[in-house]
Amino acid sequence: MNLGELTGVKLLGVLILVAVVASGGLYYTVYKTQRDQNDAAKIKLQAKLRENAELEAYRPKLADIERQLASLKQQLEIERRIVPDEKEVDNFMRMVSGEARKSGVEIRRYTARPYVAKEFYTEVPFEIEFDGPFYSMLGFFDRLGKVERIVNVSNLMVASTRKPSDAKAKHTYQYAPGESVVATAVTTTYFSHDLDPAAPASQPGPPVKK
Repeated sequence: MNLGELTGVKLLGVLILVAVVASGGLYYTVYKTQRDQNDAAKIKLQAKLRENAELEAYRPKLADIERQLASLKQQLEIERRIVPDEKEVDNFMRMVSGEARKSGVEIRRYTARPYVAKEFYTEVPFEIEFDGPFYSMLGFFDRLGKVERIVNVSNLMVASTRKPSDAKAKHTYQYAPGESVVATAVTTTYFSHDLDPAAPASQPGPPVKK
């Protein structure tokens, strides 16, 4: 078709037709795709706004939750000091010896006894032999009752330094003039580390002499 041969009205009609076709093509290729993308983005935005609105209700509780978590962590640390999750036998013996030294009591021997596995904890007992003034011995027990870790004292036997065998002491030592009693006892601490129920209980180790 030669556009030059068309009259003004026909030419205008052809141009309008071309514009309509072009607009339709653009609508179905560019504009519709963009509109679909915008609709999808709007749906996502609305979903995110709803989610944010739901979470916003928890904002006032966040500080309280954080305080509770901090408190729980602090309690957990305290419980780990009271009942450690590992045996730490060396630390336990150092602690007992330190409290004895502060009380004026001399520990002569540690003898390990078999561990006792319970459902949630393990008992770790040691037989100890010690000597010192009578009131120092009482102070020693008082100190053990105040340490962070749980320490139970049982099977206490006390005798005079003149006859230590009455307390089932293994040896006789050169006691200081101020010492009046010799004693043996079982000190037991506890650990949250569970032993394998199928494993045999630990056997007593050789005496640890000071």
